[in-house]
Amino acid sequence: MTERAFQDYYPDDVSHCYGCGRLNEKGHQIKSYWDGEETVTHYTPEPYHTAIPGYVYGGLIASLIDCHSTGTAAAAAYRAEGRGMDTEPALRFVTASLHVDFLAPTPIDGPLEIRGKIKEIKGKKVIIESTLSAGGKVCARGEVVAVKMPDAMKPKA
Repeated sequence: MTERAFQDYYPDDVSHCYGCGRLNEKGHQIKSYWDGEETVTHYTPEPYHTAIPGYVYGGLIASLIDCHSTGTAAAAAYRAEGRGMDTEPALRFVTASLHVDFLAPTPIDGPLEIRGKIKEIKGKKVIIESTLSAGGKVCARGEVVAVKMPDAMKPKA
């Protein structure tokens, strides 16, 4: 893809998240994009993401759903305000609630696709429903309640 990912717009001082921070060289560094009214990211698990041989660890699945959903929340908030993600003030969201249902074992031998849908935007809160699929089969479903990052969490200048 030639377009910039949602996470590429995050200011440097809040780009260190293990799941989505572009400045965290040890992290997942997921990249999320609009695909019509949905959002999408792809991630290929490594052998060390194993739960039992052949299957992905559930914590990775939760992390991918979480970070894709908070990125989706930011993109949806910008879209709702009718402005680009490169405009100020920057909008950054954090997780208030994460719920994941594991529907089927997730094979580790190929790419995973995470898709997000905006369920609700209300004030400082965005609710996102996401699915994680492997080989076209939905293996997990999650709901994230994301809220605008509180000022107390913002790095001091």
